[in-house]
Amino acid sequence: MPRTNIKSQKLPRDFDSLVRLHPPAAVHDEVAYENAMDLVNKLTALPKPTEGQLKYLDTLTILVERYEDDTEGIEPRGVDALGVLRYLMQDRGMTASDIGRLLGDRSLGPKILNGGRALSKTHIKILAKHFHVSPALLLD
Repeated sequence: MPRTNIKSQKLPRDFDSLVRLHPPAAVHDEVAYENAMDLVNKLTALPKPTEGQLKYLDTLTILVERYEDDTEGIEPRGVDALGVLRYLMQDRGMTASDIGRLLGDRSLGPKILNGGRALSKTHIKILAKHFHVSPALLLD
């Protein structure tokens, strides 16, 4: 499978058009993984994703997670939950204190980002809803 150049394309707003752009399929190799991750990254960076875009993101997330589970022990590109959170924060110009306030305690953001406190299920739900991403992206 060749690498796609999705980064330069404007994403459709509805699920069916996204499927035509990049039909969801099982991920079996690094190229397919990188193509899917390009779309995941572009979708997670959208300020106000549509329902169709969120549905498609969930679909891709399941396929990517399956590949990551199958390639157990291999950390693709060093991405982890805190890395995803930092990326989402940077993309939206947020600080650690902003994350803490979002979670109900201003001091909580720096503790989480410095590794002193793990993300709870409640934190993950709040952050996923705020950033309009699948909670799976914030799981370690």
